[in-house]
Amino acid sequence: MHDTPSLLNATILIVDDLEANVHLLSRILTSAGYTAVTSTTNPLVVCELHRKHQYDLILLDLNMPGLNGFQVMECLKEIELGDYLPVLVITAQPDEKLHALKSGAKDFISKPFELTEVLARVRNMLEVRLLHKALHDYNTQLEQRVKERTADLLEGNLETIITLTRAAEYKDEDTGAHVQRISHYSRELAQRLGLHATFVDRIFIASPMHDIGKIGIPDHILLKPGGFTPEEWQVMKGHAAIGANILGSSKSLYLMMAAEIALNHHERWDGGGYPSGKRGEAIPLSARIMNICDIYDALRSKRPYKPAFDHRKTMDIIMHGDGRTAPQHFDPVIFTVFTKNHSVFQDIFESFIAEPAPAQVPA
Repeated sequence: MHDTPSLLNATILIVDDLEANVHLLSRILTSAGYTAVTSTTNPLVVCELHRKHQYDLILLDLNMPGLNGFQVMECLKEIELGDYLPVLVITAQPDEKLHALKSGAKDFISKPFELTEVLARVRNMLEVRLLHKALHDYNTQLEQRVKERTADLLEGNLETIITLTRAAEYKDEDTGAHVQRISHYSRELAQRLGLHATFVDRIFIASPMHDIGKIGIPDHILLKPGGFTPEEWQVMKGHAAIGANILGSSKSLYLMMAAEIALNHHERWDGGGYPSGKRGEAIPLSARIMNICDIYDALRSKRPYKPAFDHRKTMDIIMHGDGRTAPQHFDPVIFTVFTKNHSVFQDIFESFIAEPAPAQVPA
């Protein structure tokens, strides 16, 4: 059976301190049609050569001065990050063969060399090596396709989120800028808390949907310029449960976190929040992060019942309280990280300020 071009073009390095052995093996291989055979008599350079050329096969003598074959294999293991070491050892000692295989070599050639044995073992080794590389390349391509598909799915999730938040934006012209700021506040705070990148990614996507339940609140309450009556306040507080119900039936990890945030982002660390009066770590971490971000943005923004406050006044209220907001409302760890990095939140707010509504052209 004839060897394929890919087999005959495989890169081979011969390592033996004896020139005679190198010449003999080189002649055997080149006569058989192998086209990329190189050699060295210096074991100290083998690892650097392999790092540079990534040989398909290394024929390695075990007994060499300066650095023996076992030591060379240990060095090669640090370069070959996979589980396949492309080493065919050369030895005249029967008791070294098992030791060599246990050390990572895939096969061995006995001295003195026998032509058919050399060619058969080299051929078998190269076939396995090339199949191994082909599998690695296939897995790399498959991983890339999975990443591309994941990106497509994420884009679809983002489109869903944009559609949902537009429903709230229809009632409040500042909501578009608000939800953008909330995404960036939440991500920034989660990163500065040292949370895992997966969590950071999810809260960035999920946090804009925190108030989606407001689409179920009547306009005369939602947009009321003055304070609420007790009955109106009960209706208004219902937006948390409405949002959780809207979002909670999805299997999307982003929407699951969004539902968690929607339900809990008005809960307070001291137990004085709503809808359930949860306290401390019973409140999900995502909602504890969202809570202080939402309070900051609400204070900075104009609302039907209040003017917009500047950054300094907002931070004074968060840090010292004003009767409605107090430091004990927030997770102490999150509160500390937020207050130490408050200038970042000022920058985010100023980067996403709602555009003024265009003037209406008379009919």
